[in-house]
Amino acid sequence: MMRITTVLLLCAVIALAVAGCRSKQAVKPNGDVKPSTKSEYVIGAVFDVTGMGAPLGTPERDTVKMLEKQVNEKGGIDGHPLKVVILDNASDEAKSLSAVKKLIEEEKVLAVIGPSQTGTTMAAAKTIEEAKVPMVSCAAGVAIVNPVNPWIFKTAQSDVHAVAKALDYCVAHKLTKIAVISVANAFGESGVKQLELQAKPLNISIIAKETFGPTDTDMTSQITKLRAKKPDAVVCWGTNPGPATVAKNMKTLGFKAPLIMSHGIANRTFITQAGDAANGVVFPAGKLLVAGTLQDTEPQKEVLLKYAADFKKTYNSDADTFGGHAYDAFELVVKALEQAGPDREKIRAALETMQMVGISGDFNFNAKDHNGLQKDAFEMVTIKDGQWVITK
Repeated sequence: MMRITTVLLLCAVIALAVAGCRSKQAVKPNGDVKPSTKSEYVIGAVFDVTGMGAPLGTPERDTVKMLEKQVNEKGGIDGHPLKVVILDNASDEAKSLSAVKKLIEEEKVLAVIGPSQTGTTMAAAKTIEEAKVPMVSCAAGVAIVNPVNPWIFKTAQSDVHAVAKALDYCVAHKLTKIAVISVANAFGESGVKQLELQAKPLNISIIAKETFGPTDTDMTSQITKLRAKKPDAVVCWGTNPGPATVAKNMKTLGFKAPLIMSHGIANRTFITQAGDAANGVVFPAGKLLVAGTLQDTEPQKEVLLKYAADFKKTYNSDADTFGGHAYDAFELVVKALEQAGPDREKIRAALETMQMVGISGDFNFNAKDHNGLQKDAFEMVTIKDGQWVITK
């Protein structure tokens, strides 16, 4: 009898231990028992971490890893641990589509953050819509959200507003004849289209246009042609490294026309690649680059400085605009999850009415606007002695 009693007691102890592993219990003040662990919320991210888009995708990936850790250290989302599955599309449109499909079909993600570029985003747009999975892109092209796709949002300021800001600068400085050089991809094409649409009503003439390939390393021929037209200014629309080459080639040729760039150069990479030729370049940029000089009344200042400090502490390097686009995408999805729970349609609906002060601007989404920003999300910035300063 003693042996049987001992065996029964051991069985009871083991059963209790197993039950504790399956679901740890916590007693609330009213006596109810509630599990302290919940299922994971899984979201996906696709960034251009390698390839030509790496200056964009790498800080975006790093930002999301940092934020994922911060969320989980604070207890997750309503007690649910957050898991972010991050894939690299190598800046390739076909690989971007494959990565998005993998996240949807294999990882069963609730939402997708990214990709980093307009082309790699648009490559997955049809799949996202058919699968009915919300995506928050980090790319700039207005074609991502115009016309509105119910399932696709974006955080980067649109080239519509970047062009408007750049042309405002031209008007203010009486630069009425401009020459345009752009990268031959979706980002460059969208920017040129907006320049053509917006310049004419402002009595600004585009007197010459040239393009360069994403991997081109010398634009001397194109710039020589632009110089022959004697423009008041040159507008370059592209992302690194091409714009840095344009700046260096103009300096080498002694072509001293004002050089206006797009928001695609808004990180330290451009200054590093262009060297002294970066000085004097003017471009529209999100306010992160000049956060420390903003007025204390600026609504974004607090979140900008916190993100910059957190990134510096985590990686011992400076946060940049492109990482900020991923910050916003992540925060928007997390807020939508907090409101809606793990339901793709409800997450989509929550995003469509989201208001949030972020890194890229003060977001106000609605059914007709899936970017939620205006041109006041930009400052015109000049590079002086390798530093960014607000253009007066």
